[in-house]
Amino acid sequence: MTTTHQELRTPDRTRQGADPAPRRSRRTRARLAPWLAVIVIGLFTFGPTYWLLVTSVTPDSQVYQYPPRLFPTSFTLDNYVSVFTDPEIYGWLTNSLIVAGSTAILSVITSAYMGYAISKFRFRGRRPLLLFILFSQMLPSALLLVTLYTVFASFGLLNNHLSLIVSFTTFTLPLCVWMLKEFFDTLPDDLIEAAAIDGASRWRTLHAVVLPLTIPGMVAAGLFAFMRGWNDFIFALTLTSQDQRTLPPALVNKYMGEAGTDWPELMAASFLVALPVAIAFIALQRFLTGGLTAGAVKG
Repeated sequence: MTTTHQELRTPDRTRQGADPAPRRSRRTRARLAPWLAVIVIGLFTFGPTYWLLVTSVTPDSQVYQYPPRLFPTSFTLDNYVSVFTDPEIYGWLTNSLIVAGSTAILSVITSAYMGYAISKFRFRGRRPLLLFILFSQMLPSALLLVTLYTVFASFGLLNNHLSLIVSFTTFTLPLCVWMLKEFFDTLPDDLIEAAAIDGASRWRTLHAVVLPLTIPGMVAAGLFAFMRGWNDFIFALTLTSQDQRTLPPALVNKYMGEAGTDWPELMAASFLVALPVAIAFIALQRFLTGGLTAGAVKG
């Protein structure tokens, strides 16, 4: 009987002795998996940026070499000098600043009033209005391009900044309204009631009490609207002429053509176009994070 028990226990000890190796292997894979994911995502994210920078400082004689080199043997800043000394680019830069800045200001002002009204007032049709705003964000903006072109042409608004500002503000409003509405939801109603008891009107309560507390949300909404107006291509290409266009379509028309593409100067100009948005994003990152996460935690 004792022998039988020993024989039965022997396979158990064998299995127990073989278990640690697979467990260590699984733990090793579990530790390596996040790092591999970070490396893959990093290459996918920063690889195009690296190639843009490398191409922008590569001489023309080496740009079209095959196979291409990840690390060029010589560098030049002539492409950046050519971009900086081109007066046309400064005109397109001014157009981009006017359009993107106006879009951000109008979007923040309009969405602040709409978001506050939807968040703090109860009225008939409030829920359908919210759903309608959300549904409008699901429609691709390019779907309305032909319709907007016809409307702007009938009112004589083509080939100027106003057509772009109106278009971009319309497309950024849904997300900005939802963003600020969620931010207003986090403000306690007791704060508004206390201001009313002190004799403040609704107008004064909004501007003196509520809006100063929602600066992170407004910065986040404004940055989103600014990026929409700064980066747009198809509307700026269709609704404006060459002199009134913003940087993205103007640079494509300048450096890309049927005879060929001036890749080094195009990459240098593209880097300069992306730089202001990247600087703004880094400088306002804490406001952007606070605005986007507002309303995520209740209680």
